[in-house]
Amino acid sequence: MGLTANRFAACIAAFLTAMLAHSADLDTALLSSAAGASGTAAPADELQEIVVTANRLRLKLRNTELDEARDRDLLPKLGATTYGLDQQAIDTLPQGKNTPIDKVLLQAPGVSYDSAISNPDFHVRNEYANVQYRINGIQLPDGVSALGPVLETGFIANLNLLDGALPAQYGLRTAGVVDLTTKARFDPGGNLDLYGGTWDTFSPSIEYGGSAGSTQYFLTGRYLQSDQGLENAMSTPNPIHDRTEQGKFFGYGSTLFGDSSRLTYMSGAFIGRFQIPDVSGQAPLGDYGPADLSSTAMNENETDHFYFGIVALQTQHENIDTQLSVFTRYATVNFMPDVYYDLAFNDVASNVGRKSLLNGLQFDAADRLGDSHTVRGGLIFSIERTEVDDLATVLPLDPQGNPVPTPVTLNDYTSKLGWSAGGYVQDEWRIRPDLTLNTGLRFDQINQFVSANQFSPRIALTYRPVADTLLHAGVSRYFTPPMQAQATPNNLALFENTTQQQAIPLDDPVQPERATYFDVGVDQRFLSDFNVGADLYYKRVTDALDDGQFGQAVVLEQFNYARGFSRGAELKFNYTAGGFRAYANVSHEITMAKDVNTNQYLIGDPVELAYLASRYTPTSDAQTISASVGTSYRWREMVASVDGIYGSGLRSGFANLEHTPQYTQWNAAIARNFNPWANPQKPLSLRLSVINLLDRSYLLRSATGVGEFAPQYGPRRGIFAGLTQQF
Repeated sequence: MGLTANRFAACIAAFLTAMLAHSADLDTALLSSAAGASGTAAPADELQEIVVTANRLRLKLRNTELDEARDRDLLPKLGATTYGLDQQAIDTLPQGKNTPIDKVLLQAPGVSYDSAISNPDFHVRNEYANVQYRINGIQLPDGVSALGPVLETGFIANLNLLDGALPAQYGLRTAGVVDLTTKARFDPGGNLDLYGGTWDTFSPSIEYGGSAGSTQYFLTGRYLQSDQGLENAMSTPNPIHDRTEQGKFFGYGSTLFGDSSRLTYMSGAFIGRFQIPDVSGQAPLGDYGPADLSSTAMNENETDHFYFGIVALQTQHENIDTQLSVFTRYATVNFMPDVYYDLAFNDVASNVGRKSLLNGLQFDAADRLGDSHTVRGGLIFSIERTEVDDLATVLPLDPQGNPVPTPVTLNDYTSKLGWSAGGYVQDEWRIRPDLTLNTGLRFDQINQFVSANQFSPRIALTYRPVADTLLHAGVSRYFTPPMQAQATPNNLALFENTTQQQAIPLDDPVQPERATYFDVGVDQRFLSDFNVGADLYYKRVTDALDDGQFGQAVVLEQFNYARGFSRGAELKFNYTAGGFRAYANVSHEITMAKDVNTNQYLIGDPVELAYLASRYTPTSDAQTISASVGTSYRWREMVASVDGIYGSGLRSGFANLEHTPQYTQWNAAIARNFNPWANPQKPLSLRLSVINLLDRSYLLRSATGVGEFAPQYGPRRGIFAGLTQQF
């Protein structure tokens, strides 16, 4: 698999080299043509500058036109609830572009905070995960439950979160679509950023972009080291055994071929090494090792890798737009236990490895049949090979069921080649200039550990009664397959008569989730600066998917509830005037489910499983009230910002009947641009940021709910400084 990823990277590098060579030839031709057309000779450097400037302007205009055509004609957001953040909004957050992408998303309505171990460390409308990422309209395949975000915030020009009743082109992962648009630079340049502070945090990053001939490119990379890589397992200011080192890379390029075609190529990489935080004061179980071992000496670790590459061809003709993309993704997770200490404290030490290689293609097309109708259709296909290896060291049981302190190692290994395919057609009917009906039908088929399919109709109506008012209503049928690596069946018989023997001997295979989603909303603009939005939704689910950490290995396992539902209301406010921006979002949501009907053994307690089967209970990721608020003000060369989040608490206790305490976290920053080099286009920026300004200790996870193993706390006060030099 590693060889396949290396070959793909080599192919991309060779292709980039060829495109740059082509661009250089084009510049030479333009220069010769301009010189021949001039009646008098001009200085070579002056003529070169004129030609390069004209070419960059043409390149920028044409790329902008193609971007707009892609978003308007190929992949519109008709009927979906949308919340957007542009590059300026991200830059004015207290941590600016050093804000991890998951923390950026916490500023959107209906998004709640969770720990990195929950992967992802946020939830959209109380969903377990079920979020897809798209970069310039191309879907990025799932990983295998890595710790923290694998994408770098620095490459984002615009971020839109789509949820609610999605149009037919969005399938499989439907709780939310994180739609990212890459930065575009046409004049060569970039910036170098140095960022660091509390918990021995140090994170340099670099961005560079530009253009050559018909090619535009952008590159960014980041290194991060910190003594708080994951959420602290205790309420103390400094965690124990929580070191991380991470590296991220993203590269993007596009080449125009004539006026109607653009070839786009991008690749990214993430490598993360994490220590798993320790909890003080825990006592050994007494089945293995001495009774006086310290729980703060445990040395569990995890290493995650994520690599992807995408090549896409976009075409635009008079009435028809198309985009064809091919993609590959390789991801691994390896949890490494402390065998001695895990046996002493948990009676099991599981070394869990997950590997996944996925390849696929995506095709989208739109045909404008006239002023009233645009017909769209598309296909997506992917094939994935997963390998899941649980090398577990356990204690055998004697005839009376007591652990015997003579460890044995058992290997539960499963590999699977699975695939998924989908297609859709839809029609956008502009009934009147102020009224649009979008209808579509989607079909998806999966063949993984289970085989299943579904036709999914979608319908949405948007109405603009006056220029500043937009109403939308929609109904969508959804089909969400389990993540292949997280739904891998376990060999329960292998662990009989050991400390890993399950109390519930039921392991029905994980099924795809099927849901019907209803959503209505309104967006209202007052004057030109103040926007207000409201949204109501209801989701009815069969085979509701959920996940959790069931055991000492920091990996997620999936299961289903037979039935479930979710309902909620959201309000959003946004005000912008000159250099001032303020926003506020609040949501009230209820998500409940009943009857665990797959991977039942994960629940562990037969009494709790019976209780969950008899009534609706809240799901683990359900938070009743979530809110975010923020403001920033830019005055000349200075900017100040404050933001905050509020949560009423995630679920905890037997059958998730309780919840953790409510919490707030406030962050603040002040930044200023300087001009030490007498070049206003290349300022030096200084930023001072504080997270959890009031240093409030708050509990995210109590380790008592369904699928929870260890407690997790939000960060204590951290002070950071950043230095950014444009070049």
